Amino acid sequence: MPEEKTEKVPLKNNILDRDAAQLASLIASWGMPAFHARQIFTWIYQRGVMDFGAMSDLPAGLRQRLNKEFCAGAVRLEETRMSADGTEKFLLRLADGGMIETVSIPASGRVTGCISSQVGCKFACRFCVSGTFGFRRNLSAGEMIEEALYLRHRSAAKSLTHAVFMGSGEPLDNYDNVLRAVRMLNAKDGLNIGARRITISTNGLIPQIRRLAGEGLQIELSVSLHAADDRTRSLLMPVNKRYPLKDLVPACREYRQKTGRQVTFEYVLIRGINSSLADARKLGKILRGFDCKVNLIPLNAQTDPGLVPPERSETAAFRQEVAKSGVPVTIRQQRGEDIEAACGQLRSSYERRVHAGRHHHERH
Repeated sequence: MPEEKTEKVPLKNNILDRDAAQLASLIASWGMPAFHARQIFTWIYQRGVMDFGAMSDLPAGLRQRLNKEFCAGAVRLEETRMSADGTEKFLLRLADGGMIETVSIPASGRVTGCISSQVGCKFACRFCVSGTFGFRRNLSAGEMIEEALYLRHRSAAKSLTHAVFMGSGEPLDNYDNVLRAVRMLNAKDGLNIGARRITISTNGLIPQIRRLAGEGLQIELSVSLHAADDRTRSLLMPVNKRYPLKDLVPACREYRQKTGRQVTFEYVLIRGINSSLADARKLGKILRGFDCKVNLIPLNAQTDPGLVPPERSETAAFRQEVAKSGVPVTIRQQRGEDIEAACGQLRSSYERRVHAGRHHHERH
């Protein structure tokens, strides 16, 4: 995969990295009334206006100062794809040249935004394309908020009702910035998305799961499990060597006890690796008596051509076997398969085309 070029552009502070109180304090330090912060937030979060010059009820001097000190709306669209089911995926280029993917998933009465938290990923799960790019950097809270605002703007309903941190990167590896973004998504003067409509997905970083349990937030936790024994999980997810199942599942039980929120376990089914009835019985055994649910996901994206999804009958039999343990289990409705909506797929195809184009140009 070609190395990603970094554009040498002057970077301004992202105004979306500031909450209302921080912005009010800054404006007051400039010798202007702090209430202008509320006006700015109304323009950005309620009206979707990112151009400081268009914020007509602000004094001209403040608009000039904002334009000098800050940027907003700095992402650029590189590519977009629309699925037959309405799912739309966007490949966005950040101010420093890094690229991320974000997805809009419409359904009846709701629009869910799938948010990336890092440029690349350092955890190299075997079935995930994002890890093939390596890790470049964390996103700031403001960059994640900008993803959400972008998705709301592009939505047919101009709405974003739910947010899931399931895009590129490991959200809990970028803990502080993700939590700041969550609070802005949830804030009444921010995007005003209910906490129970916000989900953080993790591959199982135990210290951060325990920390999250103490934040006093009613957000949903989704844990990528993908195997019910340590040998198989370590094969698929190297992070398991550091945070094995014997420690991870109890940490998730603690999260449930402290927050009262049901934990969801994601389980990608891969034929011949983790999809047998014996695997299903092991999964039911380790989760028995736990107020949780299991989301089965037949393999979609993979970097290893040796990994294939199970047949539908095998998936159905796996689900039935897990259900015998009393654990609620569903099979996820696949969305956006025709547009490569899984993490990293669109960026990967984009990189291949760019790389092929460079080679063609060099040959001619």
